[in-house]
Order: sequence, then C-alpha cells, then structure tokens
Amino acid sequence: MKKLFLLIVISLFASTTFAQGVSINNFLIKESLLKNSKLAVIAADSTGNPLEKINGTYTFSVSGFTQVLRFQDGVALLPLSIERSTFVYIKHKNEAGTHSKLVYVYKKENNLNPFTISTLWLVLIPLIIVFIAFAFKRLIIIAVIVLLVFFYFSHSNGLNVSTFFETIFDSLKNLF
Repeated sequence: MKKLFLLIVISLFASTTFAQGVSINNFLIKESLLKNSKLAVIAADSTGNPLEKINGTYTFSVSGFTQVLRFQDGVALLPLSIERSTFVYIKHKNEAGTHSKLVYVYKKENNLNPFTISTLWLVLIPLIIVFIAFAFKRLIIIAVIVLLVFFYFSHSNGLNVSTFFETIFDSLKNLF
C-alpha cells in the first residue's frame, strides 16, 4: 500500500513538474488577429512551428520594459498598442538562455507588418559603408552622411544605441 501511495505521489509530482517546466526557446511576432494595433507573441519550436501546449505566464522584456505575458494555447498579446512604425526588441530569459528578436513593425493604416531584423544586417550595413568610405577616399563625406541617416532612422524609430548593442551582444552569446 505504501509503495502504491508513493508511486501515485511521484507520478503527480512528475506530471506537474513537466507541465510547468515547458519553456519558450523560440517565438514568432505577428499582428493580433483582432487588428487592434497590438502584436501577438506566438511560442514556437526551433523550426518555427507554433507550440499550442504553452499556457501560463512568462516574463518578457519588450523594448526595455518588463512585461508579464499570459500565454493561452501558445499565444500572448502585448498590452501596448503600436501607434506608428517602430522597432521592437523582445527578449525572454529562461534556463536555456536568452532568446531575443529585433522586429521592425511597419504600420500602414490599421495594419501592422512585423519584419524580423537579423543581427547580421545590423553589423553589416555600417561595416559596408565604412569599408566603401575607406576604399574610395572621395566618398568619405557621403559615407558619413549615410551612416548618420542610418543611425537617425534607427533612433527615431525606437532603436537606441543601447538596444542596438544589446541586440548584437545577445546574438553573439547565442552563437557560442
């Protein structure tokens, strides 16, 4: 009888531990189905397929602000609405590491179109401009102007310098 009771207790403990131990290691950013100028975070596996078994609350950092998101069937809505086109940096930390995405949300009328920005482009664009400037000495002034426009566009749309470098460092940590 004691062995049966012990087996039942262990199985209950194991099932609750595994149910709560489901972690989010990848996520997708889409427009909310309600078309209310809000973004939806969709839990996904490593291949990008949605995970419908994710339920509960998870802590995310959204552009530097801590947000507790409630997932139901693998989907959670960000509480803040998007008023204009902007960069949104979403980060989630768990036991497996830090998982983050930099998204440019293009707003046209009432539609949101999120585009995931690869960290590779954040590094390559300024490096290519600097390389062209050094390769062709006559283009230094034009390259400086283009770099200033690039950084102004990034900053005016919500991607400040600290978020820029945080994105790069988080992606480098995930490489190793």
